[in-house]
Formats: sequence, structure tokens, C-alpha cells
Amino acid sequence: MNESNKVKPKTLPGFMELLPNEQILFNKIKDTIRDSYEESGFLPLNTPIIEDAKVLLAKAGGETEKQIYRFTKGENDLALRFDLTVPLAKYVTEYYDKLSFPFRRYQIGKVYRGEKSQRGRYREFYQCDIDIIGDGKLSIINDAEIPSIIYNTFNKLGFDDFTICINNRKILNGFFKSLDLTEKSQDILRVIDKIDKIGKDKVEAELSEKVDSNNLEMIMKFLSIDGSNQEKITELENLGIKDEIFQEGLNELKQVLNYIGDFGVPEHNVKLDLTIARGLDYYTGTVYETFLNKYRNMGSVCSGGRYDNLTEYYTDRKMPGVGISIGLSRLFFQLMDNNIISADNESISKVIVISMTENYGYCAKVASTLRENGIKVQVNFEDQKLGKKFKYADNIKVEYAIIIGDDEVENNKISLKNMKTGEQQTIDIEEALKILK
Repeated sequence: MNESNKVKPKTLPGFMELLPNEQILFNKIKDTIRDSYEESGFLPLNTPIIEDAKVLLAKAGGETEKQIYRFTKGENDLALRFDLTVPLAKYVTEYYDKLSFPFRRYQIGKVYRGEKSQRGRYREFYQCDIDIIGDGKLSIINDAEIPSIIYNTFNKLGFDDFTICINNRKILNGFFKSLDLTEKSQDILRVIDKIDKIGKDKVEAELSEKVDSNNLEMIMKFLSIDGSNQEKITELENLGIKDEIFQEGLNELKQVLNYIGDFGVPEHNVKLDLTIARGLDYYTGTVYETFLNKYRNMGSVCSGGRYDNLTEYYTDRKMPGVGISIGLSRLFFQLMDNNIISADNESISKVIVISMTENYGYCAKVASTLRENGIKVQVNFEDQKLGKKFKYADNIKVEYAIIIGDDEVENNKISLKNMKTGEQQTIDIEEALKILK
């Protein structure tokens, strides 16, 4: 083909492609999250990436609908899923009669959003979700189990210095209702939600344009409540707000904080944060945001909450739920970008079999024996000098090399080299298995 006719290979903006060493690390993190979810009894779910646009967009609107990848194929109006929650709602409605409730599911998969591509934000990215769905009702203790799963998951990922921030939307809604600010509450909450980014003084300045001085004073007093979780609860009680919604949220929050301790989450990993106001049009009760304390600038690494009716756009059946999501692609980028993790392994193999003989059959049998015993092995049959093959083994950071030449074949042996220490010994395969297992 003429050089001028060749297409220059390039990846679209907003789509992540990783080198093998990075993909190995990414998969390890993904597998750790999956294992943590399964450890807590969540069932695997894998919904289609492509859905009927009418089903997928039943709840969508505004910016969300603008970001949807939508297309037609023949007479079909199709769309790529933009999260894993809407497909879950479709799933539990469609298979309601075949599921047992409360239904506990996890899903780890790609979602698609046609938003502006930015550093660390992708148009195609992995989400790792868990949800507990009730049939008619769902006990508040489930809201406390979720933080325990967050805690266990991030511990398994190697983190201990992190904070699970928790709040309850009913407290916020009841508080604004008591100030006769219900109609303005969404705008006020959007300002409050920026407090980490712009600071309390700028939040106060913005709010001063929306509410009178008396209400502004009450809001800032509310946001200034500080101390331990119990001290904050006491301060909330001392506000003397009689609103029914506020009291319901406060009681739920007290129960959740007590139960979280029963699930074994240390108190220093949980913080009652009255500024958490996520999911303004979605979450109805408990809400969560999780932060790595040394890297607060990364933003929340895991978030979620309680919602009253997952399936309201598909059925009249009331199905409340609670769940969280880890944006894995963004988290991975942030961890790499902040040098918190490093992708060192170029191979997933423990051993490389280096053939220096034309008796490839013997080499293949050695590799098969190792694999049958659960050892990850790759082989190198290329016609290269031994030094070049050792350099390759060094580059992929494999632990051991098995060298097989004509002498090893003749004596039914192998030469096993520890690539870190340089120690090499000629032994039979049974001895090698004892070392490698």
C-alpha cells in the first residue's frame, strides 16, 4: 500500500488505553474491588452496553440527555448506557418475579458519556457499583452496611488513611423547610456543594445573594457545626428544629452511625459532614462521599446513597435502594498521576521458559506441567541469543527463568534461574515445583 494511503493510528480523546504493565495493575485493582463485593454477598450482574433509547432515557433530561451516545440501526433507536443504575432499574423490573429481595447486586463495567474530555475524565470509563434493592421497604441498617463495604474495599486496596463522609438529605430538606426556603433549597445546596472547592467565605458570599441575613446566619451556623460525630448530633438536636422531615433524617443518621460501628468500621474513618449534598434530584436519605485524606484534591473516590424508588419510570411498584459507585478509570488515573501506585510488572507470569534447543516438545511439556500446577508461565521459542532472552526476562520483571538446552533435554532436567539473585541450579521438574509453588 502506498505510504500516503495509510491511516494514522490514534485513540479518540476521552478513551483510556493502557500499556500492558498499567493494564496488569488496573486489572488487579478491579479484581480486588470485585472480590470485596462478592465477600459481602453481592451477586454479579452484567447488563448490555447498548439499550433501547426509550428505556434508557426514561429518566434522563438536561445535561445527561445531551451526553448520551444515541444512534439508530435500521428501525431501532439505541443508546449506550451512561451509568449502571438505570440498567439496574430496568433489570429488577423486568426480572422481578425471578429475583429474591432484598436484591444485592454488583456490576463492574464500562459506561459512556459524551461530555467534554478533560484530564482524568473519560467518555468511556469503568464504574464499580453495588446496590441493595428492597421490595416495598428496605431497613435502615443497610445504609450502615454500605460504609463497611467501602471500608473493607479500600483496606484491601492498601489504604487506611481515608474518611467516609456521611449525611442525610432529609436533614437538609427539613432544615430548609423550617426556614421556609424549600423552593430555593436546590440552588442553596448547589452552592453548599462547592464548599470544598471555593471555601466557606465564598459560599457565604454566594448565599447572601439568595437569602436574607437572618436565614444566612442560620445556614452558616448549621454549616459550622463541628466536633465529633456525637457532638454534631447533639448540636443538631440543640437547634430545636421540630420539622418532621428533619427529625426523621436525624433519627436515621443516628441509627446509621451506631450500626456502622457494629459493622466494625473504626470511628476515625467515618465523619458526619453536613456539607455533603450530592445527588440533588436523586438521593432521598443517607448520602456518602469517600476521600483519601492525604489526597483530598482528588475529590471523592467513592460515593452514593439511599433512594426511595429506583423503578418509578418502569413500574408503580415501590422499590427503594441504597448503593455506591467507584469510578475506577478516574480513580486509577488519579492514583497513577499522584504517584500513589506504580505499574511495575510487565508480565503476569512467574516463570519464563527459555528454549535453547530445537526440542520444542520438551519445553512445551515443562510449561504444561507448571501450568497444571497453578504456576503462570510464558515461553520464549524465538531464535535469539541467550543474553537477549535474559534481557527480555529482566525487562518484564519475571521472577524465574527456566533454561532448557540440549543437555537439559538429554538428562530430563531444567536449569532454574532466580532473576533477582542470579542463582541458577540444574534440577528436575519436581524440585522446581517445590521452589515455584
